[in-house]
Amino acid sequence: MTFKVYGTFEGLPPGLQLIQYRIVGTEQWKSLKSPFKHNGSFTALLATLDWEWDYETETSGQTSVQIELRQPDGLVSNKLYYFECGMAGADETFGETSEPIVRTPSGGPLAELVADANLDAVQARSGAEAALVSRYGFHLDLDAGPVTYEEVFATLPAGFAVDVWEITGAALKSVLAYPNAQGWVLTPSSSLRYTLEGGAVTEMTLNGVPVTDDQVIRIAANYILVGGYEGFPRWPGVTNVYRGGPDDRGALATYLVKNSPVSAPAGDRVTVR
Repeated sequence: MTFKVYGTFEGLPPGLQLIQYRIVGTEQWKSLKSPFKHNGSFTALLATLDWEWDYETETSGQTSVQIELRQPDGLVSNKLYYFECGMAGADETFGETSEPIVRTPSGGPLAELVADANLDAVQARSGAEAALVSRYGFHLDLDAGPVTYEEVFATLPAGFAVDVWEITGAALKSVLAYPNAQGWVLTPSSSLRYTLEGGAVTEMTLNGVPVTDDQVIRIAANYILVGGYEGFPRWPGVTNVYRGGPDDRGALATYLVKNSPVSAPAGDRVTVR
């Protein structure tokens, strides 16, 4: 697999800056110049890496890279923030499903599967406790059998990054209770369950424990959903606490490989009365 490592440099002083960097473990320092007009921040491609990988062997190949920097005066922070992986072949497979995993008008098993995959992708590094997804982004059901990259791409064509946000229980309930015009609901990962009744959330549990209004919860979700662009309102009072997760296609593909063969979730995490 080929990865491109990008770095974002923040806090740069005005004018042209020279930055030196190297991959930890190598001797050669490389140099790059910032744009003369950069408004204190700019992003650049730092390295292109080819790694061998065998999905059946967890320890095979390289799984991380560190970049060491020589900071110019005034550079107060720097972030190396994502990998860009070359596109897989359309027929390349990513695990398999033991049965069809389908959408329903409100979300259903497919939405629950994607929510579980999103949470699994970021939980260890971010402390996320649950994930939420919208039916809006799903364009195709998954058939039983091997799952190809073409199917993953067709299911989630947008490829939104999975971020993590902090929100209070009261604010989250207000978002979940929103009367979506299409009749959709926000679908949670298996850790979160809620009941809608009479236009309000009457019950909500996180890992089986009732959620209080002042409780702060870490939720994995894409910025489009949080910003109010998928038929639901903008999430009030949220704080972004983690960026660096994969896009939802990558999260789903990885989850399928790790848990193959994957069965359909029950589609019962949201109760509407």
